Amino acid sequence: MVSGRTATSTVRYGEIGRDYAMRLAATPPDEDGPVWMVNLMKYRPRAEYADGRSSDLSGREADDLYAPTGPLAAVGAEVVFVADVDTQLLGQPTWDRIGVVKYPTRRAFIDMQSRPDFVEKHAHKDAGMEQTIVIGCQPLPFPEPSGRTVQPEWTDVPHPPTDDDGPVVVVHVIRFQETDGVTLHGYDHGDGDHMAAYQREAEKVAVPHGVRIAGWLAAEGTIVGDGRQWDQVRFNAFPSRRAFMAVALDPERLEAQAEHRETAIADTFAIITRPVIDTLTRSIEQEDGRA
Repeated sequence: MVSGRTATSTVRYGEIGRDYAMRLAATPPDEDGPVWMVNLMKYRPRAEYADGRSSDLSGREADDLYAPTGPLAAVGAEVVFVADVDTQLLGQPTWDRIGVVKYPTRRAFIDMQSRPDFVEKHAHKDAGMEQTIVIGCQPLPFPEPSGRTVQPEWTDVPHPPTDDDGPVVVVHVIRFQETDGVTLHGYDHGDGDHMAAYQREAEKVAVPHGVRIAGWLAAEGTIVGDGRQWDQVRFNAFPSRRAFMAVALDPERLEAQAEHRETAIADTFAIITRPVIDTLTRSIEQEDGRA
């Protein structure tokens, strides 16, 4: 996990992290393995093609034309999460869509970039995308429940999913504070860790409302972005937006947030999303043998 800025070059929709690009390309085959690429996407109001062609497409429509399903399948990659942004609570810029692609290896990600079918489609992404951040990630272990609460079924929670208010996934992109040059990543450092303390208190409120961890990922590098580096991306599933609001506004959780979470975090995006594809949890469980 890293913070600060790294060597970059520029494309129209962001800065390419050269250090991480070289790591992706140079990882020895016997050390390589799956990587989850988290994409935060902000679209142009209207598509702007670099070759000057006229177009009535919106930025989102151009990106839909880009969707490289063929090239992804050819290198063994799989789209495991796609969601439209419902509400962005924290962070700038504001995003329109979030996606996650699981690649079988880091090398597969690099190989796809030079495929002619991918290069041809990329013109649509370049036209439609105003800004993007793409973070390469590895799964963190699913934290063990404390035993204080029992995970209820979504049919038995105070705010179950309905036709008008279905499940949401809240995405947190996090950079933690540093102390003496050490990033406090808030995962397993015990009572002295502010984020761990916050998680213990938040669990008491969240679990009875049906909150589930869809996946917590450690960031190993940013391949496209704005110069910022990140430590984690967390995906938390709620049975409904009302369930999220009940947890978010709980007084005990708010107290723990002020005391611990805000102390632990240096920068963050917090985004409520409505998934249209969500096999993220399964994609992680396949690697740890639980699927």
